[in-house]
Amino acid sequence: MATAVLDRKRPTEIVAGLPGRRFDHLFFLTMALVMLASVFLGFAHTYYLAGIFQAPLPSVIIHIHGAAFSCWILLLVTQASLVSAGRVDIHRRLGIAGFCLACFMVIIGVLAATDSLVREAGPAGRDPKFFYIIPLTDMLIFATLTFFAFRARRDSAAHKRLILVATTALLIAAIARWPFAVVHRLPIRAALFSYVFLLILVAYDFWSTRKVHRATIWAGAFLIFVQQIRIPIGQTATWHAFATWVQTLAR
Repeated sequence: MATAVLDRKRPTEIVAGLPGRRFDHLFFLTMALVMLASVFLGFAHTYYLAGIFQAPLPSVIIHIHGAAFSCWILLLVTQASLVSAGRVDIHRRLGIAGFCLACFMVIIGVLAATDSLVREAGPAGRDPKFFYIIPLTDMLIFATLTFFAFRARRDSAAHKRLILVATTALLIAAIARWPFAVVHRLPIRAALFSYVFLLILVAYDFWSTRKVHRATIWAGAFLIFVQQIRIPIGQTATWHAFATWVQTLAR
């Protein structure tokens, strides 16, 4: 009888001994700050330290694109800081503005990608028509995950994980501009390196609750699947024909 009672207590004792969500505020704020640092490191030379709107960017669309995406990263840090400070009321009001910003970012992201296609810009040695699929699919990932994050805004655990993974999809351009040869101007390697953020999230989930949150699993799997399947798709004649059509239409 005594053994049975002890056995019944063990699961409760084990759960009570786990960190749970006690460190969520600190973890997600830290992740937001690391993402901010990653973006600044990537674009410091060509954008932030070059005067932002005075930076020698190739078009107005790229300027707007840079400003919008910078606002998203700053908003991410602000939202995480508000939750840490207990100002969930302001966090929720800003969340509506954040969703509107995300919608605008998807539109301006597609326009910026098309502008680069028309100018045949991209990493050295890369076919611009193949490269066109990378920003478009990043916008697909970001739009999908942000939509589901908005739907799950009353489920804080799922919401913040979806936002974190959605933002991870935006980091490739910044990581590919880090002043390190291993990733510099190499978007495929930059994408692989961005998965470190996913691994950290998985590790935190397992450390804090002894299981990986379902939002982390499906959002991370979706991001990786789309980013990997786009490579063979971007090399097909069908994709090149589509990119050529877009290029001709945009001109």
